[in-house]
Amino acid sequence: MGSTTPPEGMEALAHERVVISHGERSGLTIIVAVHSTRLGPALGGARVWTYPTWRDAVDDALRLSEGMTLKNACAGLAHGGGKAVVHVPLGTRLDGDRRRAAMLDLGDVVESLGGRYVTAEDVGTSSADMAIVAERTTHVTGLPSEQGGVGEPSEATATGVVASIRSVARSLFGSAELSGRRATISGLGHVGSLVARSLRSEGVDLSVTDVDPSRRALAEELGAMWVSPGSEHLVESDFFVPCGVGGALTDDVISSLAAVAVVGAANNQLAERSGAEALAARGIVWAPDFIVNAGGVLYLACDDTGRPGLAAHLAGIGDTVAEVIDAAARDGVTTLVAAERLAATRLSRPAVDRDV
Repeated sequence: MGSTTPPEGMEALAHERVVISHGERSGLTIIVAVHSTRLGPALGGARVWTYPTWRDAVDDALRLSEGMTLKNACAGLAHGGGKAVVHVPLGTRLDGDRRRAAMLDLGDVVESLGGRYVTAEDVGTSSADMAIVAERTTHVTGLPSEQGGVGEPSEATATGVVASIRSVARSLFGSAELSGRRATISGLGHVGSLVARSLRSEGVDLSVTDVDPSRRALAEELGAMWVSPGSEHLVESDFFVPCGVGGALTDDVISSLAAVAVVGAANNQLAERSGAEALAARGIVWAPDFIVNAGGVLYLACDDTGRPGLAAHLAGIGDTVAEVIDAAARDGVTTLVAAERLAATRLSRPAVDRDV
């Protein structure tokens, strides 16, 4: 089905700028990758994560920033894609004074880009961290509400994921009603736990897992089945919902995945681009992650656009998922290619035609 080659207009979209900095205060390597500013300043979170080497951190920043271009374009935002990564070496604890130092160093790197990149919280960071970043730059969003910011976007991200699941249910089963459906959630962090609570409230039969065994308490609270990490894809489900780290959809996982559809919050779910074709070949519907998890950036954009209309934009994520599924079926391509075509179309629009 289709091709593994990106659609015209996407393949030539290289990163505009990548900054690799040694933090003067923290001594940590800080990477900011600006993939595109075609639609406006690049918007994307700042990730604090442990990597084997700083080169691995750079690779992650490059992947994530490209994903943000797709996400922001498909969400109709007047923002390009960017990402910041703070590399925490193996065996290093980042807390107290050194964590504050890292956030100040990050602020300096963001400021050096002169507004081409706007940062926010992401995996490993919080709105409190962004308040520290804001001491060094104004190009930051998601500040704590007590400081006049919009706070953390986890709830909005989860809302978009659930809207996407309803949309896929309508496409597959003819109804967005979720009661009696089965879902397996991999990763019960801020977003995954909210998705679990929301789906359970709608009568979904849940199986859940997380690498942190303490999260088993949530499974017990919700009456969900706990699954050993690494085996969750083997549980027969209507929806496999990856909400942890990226790359979960490897060739091995896809070949044995016991779900009808994949709809989750994790970024970069496909370990390889060819995974989109492998899923389609098995008849498994994959809702592209950069559309499904766009609730967070839509929420963070409230700093620029105000809160009115946010609920409609979050609900619209489901509409975009449906549009992509329909286009993939109509054109005989994967949902990945269909989503990238949508992004390419929106990237080519004049500024006056942008949605938000």
